[in-house]
Amino acid sequence: MTKTTVKAVLATGLSLWFSFAHQVKAQEQTDSTSITVAAPSATQQVPPVASPTKKWYERISLRSYTQIRYNRLLETNPLLKCDQCDRSLGENGGFFIRRARLIFSGNVHERVFVYIQPDLASSPGGGSLNFLQLRDAYFDLALDKDKEFRLRFGQSKVPYGFENMQSSSNRIVLDRNDALNSAVANERDIGIFFYWAPTVVRERFEELTNSVLKGSGDYGMFGLGIYNGQTANRPEANNTQHIVARFTYPIKLPNGQFIEPGIQAYTGIYTLTADQLTTGVTINPNNEATAPTSEPLAPNFKDQRIAATVVVYPQPLGFQAEYNVGRGPEYDIATNSIQTKSLKGGYAQAIYQLKIGEQFLLPFLKMQYYEGGKKHELDATSHRVYETEIGAEWQPFKNFELVADYSIGDRTTSNARVQNNRQSGNRLRLQAQFSF
Repeated sequence: MTKTTVKAVLATGLSLWFSFAHQVKAQEQTDSTSITVAAPSATQQVPPVASPTKKWYERISLRSYTQIRYNRLLETNPLLKCDQCDRSLGENGGFFIRRARLIFSGNVHERVFVYIQPDLASSPGGGSLNFLQLRDAYFDLALDKDKEFRLRFGQSKVPYGFENMQSSSNRIVLDRNDALNSAVANERDIGIFFYWAPTVVRERFEELTNSVLKGSGDYGMFGLGIYNGQTANRPEANNTQHIVARFTYPIKLPNGQFIEPGIQAYTGIYTLTADQLTTGVTINPNNEATAPTSEPLAPNFKDQRIAATVVVYPQPLGFQAEYNVGRGPEYDIATNSIQTKSLKGGYAQAIYQLKIGEQFLLPFLKMQYYEGGKKHELDATSHRVYETEIGAEWQPFKNFELVADYSIGDRTTSNARVQNNRQSGNRLRLQAQFSF
């Protein structure tokens, strides 16, 4: 990203700010009829704007969810793994706490919404489990009384992809797809994001996330952001930032059926830091032949993607598909180097919602494909992924869900340490989720 581009983005943001500043000054300080700033989670219940007499800490709510898994029933290949998906997959895997989240959120002012989410079950690697790690720490500043225009500051989800935005407490399949999730590890980064959605659209987002329809949360009908680009909980490693834009629109048909198409894209420079590189591997971001005596190139790679989304919500039959293309760093076996290479992949998923009394049963089928690098892994590991998942989610009551997921996978990975490591196999995975 050039300095001119950054200046243009900042100028656009300042223009938006000043265009609404006179509205902010003129409008009333309180409005009990306005909707609250919704958090991007399926189960969050944001309280109404509190009385001015209440202290800020009296306006903060707490909720939580925890997921406990076992992945090794009917397993045919213990060497079939995916660390980005679940570190307890395969050999030596056992019972595993995948997530243990605490979410503190609330409207501390008529125009300020706070959202802080640590995870008590993070797995940094090296055989260590259940570390405390920050997931979200952001603040929404409403630019108007109805909160249709918002600025989000801090670490939060980067608005790229429907399934990436969807809360893990709400997503039906156990892991996000490789193709779009490889764009942003842990889905998050630090930056400033602008979100806009008319009130009627925000009400639709809230309806979709607070029901069994598996919505993605309110990230605006239109989103535009500037962020570091090194992914969550990692410092910036170059002098440029990423830019992302997303447009999505939940259409409500006369019969009540929801359909949501969307498109999103981002661009930036990603730096492979020393801890991500194997000694001896060559850095060649421009894919050019270089003389042995030439100066080593900086490990800075173009990181660009565009993706399309379509969601037909399960009422009762639903369908969901996303596909992205782009380019980014990837290990090349032939030259033992990391190059800027093209990538592609996506997924398709069908869900059926069956209500039995007060209980819900949601059978699903998901197929995914990805071919490209994962920039956040060692040497930008090259991946070729084919996977099919068949299963069901059972919700006997609101605070408990049980998922059975039969996975059929074929994964090939390559980096400077392990090349053409192809593993295939099947397994039955179980997850119990508790929320309050």
